Amino acid sequence: MTTSLHQARLDLVIETLRAHAARGVLDLGCGTGPLLEVLAQDNFFDNIVGLDTSRQALEDSTRLLERAGVKIGGRIRLMNASFTDADPNLAGFDAAVLLETIEHIPPDRLSQVERAIFNSFRPGLVIITTPNQECNELLGVPSHRLRHPEHEFEWSRAKFEAWAGGVGTRNGYRTTFQGIGWSHPTLGAASQMAIFVRAEA
Repeated sequence: MTTSLHQARLDLVIETLRAHAARGVLDLGCGTGPLLEVLAQDNFFDNIVGLDTSRQALEDSTRLLERAGVKIGGRIRLMNASFTDADPNLAGFDAAVLLETIEHIPPDRLSQVERAIFNSFRPGLVIITTPNQECNELLGVPSHRLRHPEHEFEWSRAKFEAWAGGVGTRNGYRTTFQGIGWSHPTLGAASQMAIFVRAEA
């Protein structure tokens, strides 16, 4: 059975978190909770916070977790807030994950995201996944359109790597990249991941 791109993304994120011994995790832009559900059902992760600006998304996350037998409170919390805000209460976590989230942020606010996550929260590990625009037509998405109407942008591998590399350099993180899911020989993988490891971590 072929693993879906969504499942491949979740599997790779969990594998990366475990490889870096990241037990306290911020799910930034958690949406309806697909990553939260996986984190909450794995006792390796002992401090989990899901953050989203949408109250409806957080309500959906709560229902998803409750159906999975997970209680909110204790090791898992939900916050109605923005990760563009430098909230000192979000400092001290082992990792922060932005799972298919960065492309929902207006480009002129990316500097705020960078300051909040890499200067204020400053976890040891940051994982960002985002679509690879180069594969859109292979997925049936015309060149003049985005994969989802709520996306503000979608980047090629070169654009994503240039942006993420600059973020890492400016903030003292080593940055590596990995494709997610099936891969075309010249266009790359359908989704892409940047892994930032704080240099002193």
